[in-house]
Amino acid sequence: MEKAPEAGNHWKKSSDLITSVPTRISDIKTSSESRILLPDEELNRVLGGGLVPGSITLLSGEPGIGKSTLLLQLALKAKNLKVLYVTGEESEQQVKMRAERIVSGESNSYILTETNSKTILDAASKLEPELVIIDSIQTLWSSDVESSPGSVSQIRECSTQFMKFAKQTNTPVFLIGHITKDGNIAGPKVLEHLVDTVLIFEGDRNYVFRLVRAFKNRFGSTAELAIYEMKGDGLREVSNPSEVFLSQRDESLSGIAVSAMLEGVRPMLIEVQALASTAVYGTPQRSGTGFDLRRLNMLLAVLEKRCGFRLAQKDVFLSIAGGLRVDDPAIDLAVVCSVLSSSEDIAIPGKYCFAAELGLSGEIRPVNRVEQRIAEAERLGFEKIFISHYNKKQIPAKTTMEVVACKRIEEVLRVVFG
Repeated sequence: MEKAPEAGNHWKKSSDLITSVPTRISDIKTSSESRILLPDEELNRVLGGGLVPGSITLLSGEPGIGKSTLLLQLALKAKNLKVLYVTGEESEQQVKMRAERIVSGESNSYILTETNSKTILDAASKLEPELVIIDSIQTLWSSDVESSPGSVSQIRECSTQFMKFAKQTNTPVFLIGHITKDGNIAGPKVLEHLVDTVLIFEGDRNYVFRLVRAFKNRFGSTAELAIYEMKGDGLREVSNPSEVFLSQRDESLSGIAVSAMLEGVRPMLIEVQALASTAVYGTPQRSGTGFDLRRLNMLLAVLEKRCGFRLAQKDVFLSIAGGLRVDDPAIDLAVVCSVLSSSEDIAIPGKYCFAAELGLSGEIRPVNRVEQRIAEAERLGFEKIFISHYNKKQIPAKTTMEVVACKRIEEVLRVVFG
């Protein structure tokens, strides 16, 4: 007599019972299955060109940053996909109220309010969705583990079940994850190893902009960045970040410099703001928002040693406009010029921008893909850009901008401040 399938496990395939055997790598046939294009160009870029079938993606961020809004918006706009949105934190009525605020019209999305992982897998096997969204992994529990939801063992067990489901049914799964007070993803470290992609959703509550970065991506680059603007009706994609992060100024102000930077393969221009003033107390303060404080101290030491500027007795405050955090070394030259502009109270012309790294000996070091930076600055109406002398070969022949190639920081300061 044939044994009935075990409850909650009928999504398993018979092929899973076959014992795996070693296969020569040259004999393995790769699948030509294309990625699933989502109705969100920013998210497609961060994922590496779309969602891979059978992949499992973890989206984490601070409470209230907009994780649920982003994925509910994605589910509602994906008209060509059957989406199962599972929530363990809200009722159906609460989700419906948010859905009406975000997207109007018909949608091919299904809502399930459940926290039992086996019940969710049963429902998914009957519905056969093309995308599953779990909000959140910390609220789920499995009867196979005797502990409360959110515990390390429960998160590990539930994540493993959904990973098996994604791989066996070729259904992509999104998991929403909370973070701890330290900023780390809540749960065991194995959670980050189990998933294919880890996305970090970040942003300052004082700004309307939200950023999605890829912390881990098995199917694409981790250097990409998605930018959104939080509005009353959801998150709006920001396709032209340069115009967002540049303030609209009618007059020239000291302490402001513009840098041509790169996030992934996308060039953008951002505004660096600095304030240098005489220290009131004995020890001068150093503060950097969106910029590494240790690197700021290093750049100030270079100015002190190589250029003779007395900044040791001054408070220096630095901020990247728009709440963006920058790691691109090409911002060094803009940081230095903004600090000196504030210290000497001399405004930098609004049509100047900078794209170079500063070395410890005061040399202007080259940066990658300088031609893209020049093209973006030219598109936005900038007239002069300062780069490294060693990037001269990458200057586009047809550019109408004035490109100033310098070897040392003294040359830059002489041209900018006279």
